[in-house]
Amino acid sequence: MFDRISKFTNSTSFLNASKVTIASVVPVLILNLLGHFEIGFTIALGAFYTYPSDIPSSLSHKIKGLIVASFIVSGVNLLVNLAYPYPVLFYPFLGFLLFLCSMISVYGQRATLVSFSALLSISLSFGHLHEGWEAFEYSGFIFLGGILYLVISLIFHFIQPYKYVELQIAEGIKLTAKYLKLRGDLWNPEADRETIIEKQLAVQVELNLVHEDLRKMLIGNQNTSAATAQNRKMLLVFITLVEIQELALYTSFDHNKLHEKFAKHPEVLRTYQNVAYKLASTLKKLSKNVHHIAVYVDKNDLKNELDALEFAIFDYEKSLGKEEASEGVLMLTNMLKYAKNQVGKIKIIQRAFSLAMQSYKLKDKDKELEKFLTPQYYPLRTLIENLSFSSSIFRHSLRLTITILIGFLIGKMLPFQNVYWILLTIVVIMRPGYGLTKERSYNRIFGTLLGGLFAFGIVSIVQNHVALSIFSIICMLLGISFTQINYKISATFVTMYVVFIYGILTPDVVEVIQFRILDSLAGATLAFIANQFLWPAWEFINTPIHIENAVRANKNYLKEIADFYNKKGEVPTSYRLARKHAFVEIGNLMTSFQRMMQEPKSKQKTLPLVNKLVVLNHSILSALASLSTYIQSHQTTSASESFNYIIKTILSNLDQSISVLRNETVIKDTFFDKDDVTLQFEELKRVNFKRLAEDDDLDKETRQNKMQEAQMVIEQLIWMSNLAEKILKITKELKATNPD
Repeated sequence: MFDRISKFTNSTSFLNASKVTIASVVPVLILNLLGHFEIGFTIALGAFYTYPSDIPSSLSHKIKGLIVASFIVSGVNLLVNLAYPYPVLFYPFLGFLLFLCSMISVYGQRATLVSFSALLSISLSFGHLHEGWEAFEYSGFIFLGGILYLVISLIFHFIQPYKYVELQIAEGIKLTAKYLKLRGDLWNPEADRETIIEKQLAVQVELNLVHEDLRKMLIGNQNTSAATAQNRKMLLVFITLVEIQELALYTSFDHNKLHEKFAKHPEVLRTYQNVAYKLASTLKKLSKNVHHIAVYVDKNDLKNELDALEFAIFDYEKSLGKEEASEGVLMLTNMLKYAKNQVGKIKIIQRAFSLAMQSYKLKDKDKELEKFLTPQYYPLRTLIENLSFSSSIFRHSLRLTITILIGFLIGKMLPFQNVYWILLTIVVIMRPGYGLTKERSYNRIFGTLLGGLFAFGIVSIVQNHVALSIFSIICMLLGISFTQINYKISATFVTMYVVFIYGILTPDVVEVIQFRILDSLAGATLAFIANQFLWPAWEFINTPIHIENAVRANKNYLKEIADFYNKKGEVPTSYRLARKHAFVEIGNLMTSFQRMMQEPKSKQKTLPLVNKLVVLNHSILSALASLSTYIQSHQTTSASESFNYIIKTILSNLDQSISVLRNETVIKDTFFDKDDVTLQFEELKRVNFKRLAEDDDLDKETRQNKMQEAQMVIEQLIWMSNLAEKILKITKELKATNPD
């Protein structure tokens, strides 16, 4: 129990919640003592509005982003107050302001969160309307609250500049450990491999998000004064984590074939599974050490597990005889090589945490590393291009604007106590997708009911204002902490916080709870209905776009691998960028598939086909990574005509898949003859075997091993070719089922 609490208090969610809680509570406490509670509360609101835009980034982007967010949330509040006394002007102006604030989301993650903060500010402004100079003062205090939050955030940053990075590194290590654990699960003879692969893809989605955060923090700080030895050391750990994941992805085994091959010797595979689990558990222990800010001491370097696997291979070869066991020994040796490579990479991370490594120097590559960051620029053209119904953000902005206006009118016409609670519920719950809005609606209602019940029980017993103030601070901290982790729990604590505040300010808490529940129900119902009937963003419409992006990313990755194989030399940055995009796009496709699973059954007609395409794209990425790693880690000869012909065949199938998804005409002349492709595989095999047979520097055993390795590469190409054909076939089926 203590470990779980310690883990929670060391999380990024709790860290961010602590910053906004301090920035909100301090001005209320100080100014309340001076007799200016309302000013303190307004400053606290400003801090609360600003904190969502405090996302991982370089220090300069952080400061600029929070200042702009403070200006926007205070500015929209002022505009609402100034326009409110003039009904004829106010309602169209409110609609325009809501729509504009929502459309800011087209500029990326930080802009999306600034948009959310602006909409929160507009919604809550109806709880504290002011006129004349008071409106300017009130808006100024909100801006001051945003600046106060910036100051608190910078204090946290300078006290522990790498705290957030360390927490994200720990999260990345933990997720990588989970990924390796799932790979270990695949070795169970009765394993449900399809379910395990789906879980791996879900973990990869989470890893992509963590990796993107770390890129912003570590690479973004490379050219600043923050580019210290610690920054570079963390960058090394991050790069190593990416390599561990790629190595795991590339070393894909045919588990059915292996279980069949070693049916009479299952202990060999069990020994390897033990190594796989040990790799995962070692990483998991590392993640815990980062959380506890401890210097890692390597107590077990996995030597015993690797020795046990080597002995199991030796025993297997001895029991069957060298010739009969040769194919099995090659398979097991490849598995052993994979394990040793992973152990080597884990040791790099261990040495970094044990402070046994010198500063990692990347100065010559700073400019190259910057290419891995998502560019941040905000041209007006981007906003204009999204002003059409083909843009999901435009449809969502229109839907959100209309729903808030309807909620506002209902709140005014019917006897609701606080119209801004209806608006707040709509802003917090409503998301572009149906599934997430539905889920958040249920969680919001459940959390409001449960939180109201708990809070009413406490307020009925505890009447002391100091005690209620302490309870409210704790509930605020926990409510914000759980926002990204579990929205149901978050809504429960936020409701309790609101009830405790009103318990201090007003005597009739029952009425407060009653109206909060009614307002939340009204807002949630409006959000749910709007998402279903006002230009709904069904995921089956967007999924083909994500499939196209994943196929294109895999195609570009294959092109880079083929170029490197033909040209040799150092691995170019363009190759690494292509690899990054391939990982990101398969994660985006999986996320789209998960959203599709949350939608009504009537909207899931293409779900089985999408599922197949997710798995196929993941498999081809695995095959690409495998081929890439082999080419980089072995001395290879010049690429043969047969190799290039096969690559062109695979690229052609992927290109045709993209054309089908884009409803473009597929040129029949570009098709490759199936028999010709088979001949090219045979030719590639013949050329490789002839080259190895004529190499006098190789002894018999080494030559045989290299021939088997060459055979495995050819099989990898055959597998990749088959996958590309299947992607094209299922893509055609998908478009036939869903022709737009």
